This record gives sequence, structure tokens and C-alpha cells, in this order.
Amino acid sequence: MLQFNKTRIAPTPSGFLHIGNALSFALTAALARKTGAKILLRIDDLDQERVNIMYVQDIFDTLTFLNIPWDEGPRDVADYKKNWSQLHRADSYKSALQQLQEQGDVFACQCSRKQIDGRIYPGTCRHLAIPLDMPNTNWRLYTDEKELNIHMLNDGIIKTKLPAEMKDFIVRKKDGFPSYQVASLLDDLYFGVDLVVRGEDLYPSTIAQHYLASVLKKDAFQHITFHHHPLLVEPGGKKLSKSAGATSIKYLREQGKTAEDVYVEIGRMLGYSEDLRSFQDFVNLI
Repeated sequence: MLQFNKTRIAPTPSGFLHIGNALSFALTAALARKTGAKILLRIDDLDQERVNIMYVQDIFDTLTFLNIPWDEGPRDVADYKKNWSQLHRADSYKSALQQLQEQGDVFACQCSRKQIDGRIYPGTCRHLAIPLDMPNTNWRLYTDEKELNIHMLNDGIIKTKLPAEMKDFIVRKKDGFPSYQVASLLDDLYFGVDLVVRGEDLYPSTIAQHYLASVLKKDAFQHITFHHHPLLVEPGGKKLSKSAGATSIKYLREQGKTAEDVYVEIGRMLGYSEDLRSFQDFVNLI
């Protein structure tokens, strides 16, 4: 197994964390311990309209309950606000967006989500030359068919291209904040992360971030290794969502469940034949 310097757990405080999040946290912690990597806790809070301090506290409560350790990052809500919020790194995001603007790599788009039929952006505003300072516009990245190299934990370097659903993806939102792709890319570089564990649903984001890194000339990002894990799903195959429902860690904790109970349930949902009783056991799933 390769050795790494740092990985990260990066929840968003927009709802109560569920057992799908617990799976990702456990895999990250298990892989960190196996590869010698430090664990960074990074709270992705740029979507300020959805941030709730109750959900921030739930992050600390969930990690503590699950016995998931972290070596760097906020220790409590006060520390998070004072030292670790993404708002403290706003200048670096602004600088990257300015670079994209100066390079002529972005265009303004007035389309709403409802106006875009399906998941694939049809290029409606690509050639309209809408001013970038026009209010209530997204900035989209001009994209093409360039080939990208991505380091995968179990598959080595794979060659791929940007998927159709990421064509001309958004880099600055209508509220002026950078998109997830921009902030996540820059944060991983800022904190020196060289191992990223995330759900398989975020594979298109991994490719988009590699594409963006190439445009921003952030060559170091090409050396980060990625591992995409299967998702836990509800009956019928629907992806789990953040809620206060029966899959939230908060609900399970209040029902008297232990961390071991949660890990065993995750193993059952994955169809794993042996009981998983602590995060260390999850290394067998990688």
C-alpha cells in the first residue's frame, strides 16, 4: 500500500449527517491509518444560505460518537468560526476566479436550473458575450475534449475526459461565491492533501477539478490520489440524503444505538459478510 501525507474529511453543514457520511468518514480514517496519512477536518461552508450552526455541531457530535479521529482542523464550533471556515480563504478563491477572467476562460450565464433541460448544459449563453459583471449571472468555464490523467488508489493512472454533465461547469455562482469545484480544489492544495476519499457520485467532480487545475496551472493537483467508494442507498436504490430521519446519526444516537451498531448496519447494507465494528475494520473494504 502507498504512503500518504494527508487526507481529509470534508462535510457540508447543510443537514444532519447520515450513515452514508459515516461510511465515507470510516473509509477515510481507516485508509489514513493504513497509509500513514494525517486526517484534516475541513467543513465546507461556502453555501452560507444553507449553513446552520446546529448542523456544524452535528459534525463534531457525529465524529466523536463514531470514534473517528482527526489530526488537524477545528475542535469545536467556536474554533471553526474563528479559524477554519472557508470564508477565511475567500481571497484565494477570488484570486483564482480573477485569473480565469484574465485568461478569458469563463463566460457569464443567465440560465436558471429550470431553464436547463436535463443535467447537460446546452451552451445557451456560451456565445452571447454577456458581461461578466452582469448581476445575477453564473460564471461558466469554457471546456473542451482535453484528455486528463487521474491517479486512482486501486487502478493507477487513468486517462479520461470531462463527462457530458460537466460541460462548461460553473466556477462562480450567482451570489458571487466560488463553486464547490473551485473551493475544493484550492483547499486541497492549500492544506497539502494528497489522498482524497469520496463517494462514487463525485467522480464527475474529480474530473472537473482536474480540468480546472489544468486551466489554473495548478500542477500539484495532478499528483493527488483519489479513491471513490460505493454509496449506501435506500430501498429502491435512492441515494441517502441529509435529514433528521431514520438514517441520520443523530436519530440513531438518540435511539440508543452505539457506534458499533451503526458500523454493523453499514456492513449489512453493503452486503459485507463480516461484522464491521470500528472504523479500522473498514480497511477491508478498500
